[in-house]
Amino acid sequence: MRGEGGMTNIPTELLRTLVAVVDLRSFTKAAQSLGVTQPAVSAQIKRLQGLLATDLLDKSAPGVSLTSAGELVVNYARRLLSINDQILDIAGPRPAATTVRIGATGDFTASGIALGLTCTRVRRPDLRFEIYTASIDVLLRDLRDGDADLAIWFSATGPTLDTRHYWTESLVWMHSTSTRIDPSRPIPLVSHGEEGLFTRTAMNALSHAGRECELAFIGPSILGLGTAVAAGFGVMALPRSRANIPGMTIWDDAPLPKLPDIFCGIYVRDGTDVEEREQIAETIAAALRPEPSPNSEPRSSSAA
Repeated sequence: MRGEGGMTNIPTELLRTLVAVVDLRSFTKAAQSLGVTQPAVSAQIKRLQGLLATDLLDKSAPGVSLTSAGELVVNYARRLLSINDQILDIAGPRPAATTVRIGATGDFTASGIALGLTCTRVRRPDLRFEIYTASIDVLLRDLRDGDADLAIWFSATGPTLDTRHYWTESLVWMHSTSTRIDPSRPIPLVSHGEEGLFTRTAMNALSHAGRECELAFIGPSILGLGTAVAAGFGVMALPRSRANIPGMTIWDDAPLPKLPDIFCGIYVRDGTDVEEREQIAETIAAALRPEPSPNSEPRSSSAA
């Protein structure tokens, strides 16, 4: 697009698309969060690169990786979009801030939820978000009572109520370079406690394999548990897509029984403004849902 004097003007929607791709690290997830198709996202990135006459994404690197020029453009794009939104605030009355309460059954989803809310925040700067953790029973009660807008859950079985999104994830063992398994002793587990889904699943798998176990470390937060695993207290069970915790790695060849898949999903509260909550659920699901492998069948589902 050319302005007066031949100067190139960059449409803000192209910059928003680039920022979404970078923040979500996926063309597919960016398309889902923006409500467009993946080819449309690819076309917008290609158009932006054409306007700037430079590559922004490093095609030789796996996943979404920026070139040096791309890093500069993304930094400037964030500033430009922020200024653009501030100008819009000045041009019209700013709506009153609305708080969206999102409950989850574990704090390990926090980073994925934050990524999923990135595009919503850009589109609706008047929204504020409060994330909290609780058991699924408490989350469902909060939804019924109107105290929560969305509930993100993990379960050993499928959804018990109508849910906006649900999918399956593989559960894996986590360990560190300090982990030592003594065949003559019970398997040491690091967890939120034996009531947690992942710990229950791990204990059941070990029991069925005839292996004893013990809770070597119990903590309230995923960062604390990650530190315990890194220090060699024991092993931990986590969804593969949520396993990027500093200090520990996936143990695919562990001398332990294979863990079963689990179900994940998002409940959305009905009532006024349900469309807005459903859009927020879409963006969070796009960030949390694992990318399907090229040779596997899609495992994600959506139910109204």
